[in-house]
Amino acid sequence: MITLHQFPRAWNIPNPSQFCAKLETYLRMAGIEYRIAETLPLYAPFGKLPFIEDNGQKLADSRMIICYLQQHYGDSLDGHLSAEQSAQALAWQRLLEEHLYWVCMYSRWQYGPENWQINKQAIFQGLQQPWADLVAALYWLRVRGQLRGQGIGRLPAAHIFELGRHDVAAVSAALQDKMFLLGDRPSSVDASAFGVLINLLACPVSSPVKDYALTQSALVDYCRRIQERYFPELGEPKFGD
Repeated sequence: MITLHQFPRAWNIPNPSQFCAKLETYLRMAGIEYRIAETLPLYAPFGKLPFIEDNGQKLADSRMIICYLQQHYGDSLDGHLSAEQSAQALAWQRLLEEHLYWVCMYSRWQYGPENWQINKQAIFQGLQQPWADLVAALYWLRVRGQLRGQGIGRLPAAHIFELGRHDVAAVSAALQDKMFLLGDRPSSVDASAFGVLINLLACPVSSPVKDYALTQSALVDYCRRIQERYFPELGEPKFGD
């Protein structure tokens, strides 16, 4: 059976990591059995979570893991997509994972001390003191460097959140008349979207882009129905807390 290595659950959502939430959602959407090993990324491949172990090998990076799962366990989610829909899925994935994700990371790691403390408690809850504070400080410096390297971290906060609102508005518009991003059936891009959006809407850190996202009923309803359908044991997300 596949072992999914990820952060401990927090905040009444599948995972406080967007990519851990994405991968576990994909596994549930695809009906692939797995077990969870809660861990931190200290010894993970590439130094990041999630990663999986399957048939004696470790695989990292959620994109590469999903490609592996599709090749070895079948492609029950994306096999019905047209070439045009596949192109749309790739574009949405890039917007979500390579732009809006970084806006959310800025909100958690750099936008105000209260947000950072909430984030630190969730991510590093498995470590004892004083190691928790030491490791958290090291990762704070690492993420700050990543934000600057990506470019988001070099902008004023007002500009960052304005860019994030544009992303949120685009996804909300796409979901106005759909159950899922590409129609009435889920596809792997919905795992990506849910992982990012649930961590924006139901993560207890504050930001102007979160405030705006909470006004978009299409996004709130989308996250609610995915969590209720695929993670019923967690109950309804606590939006806005």
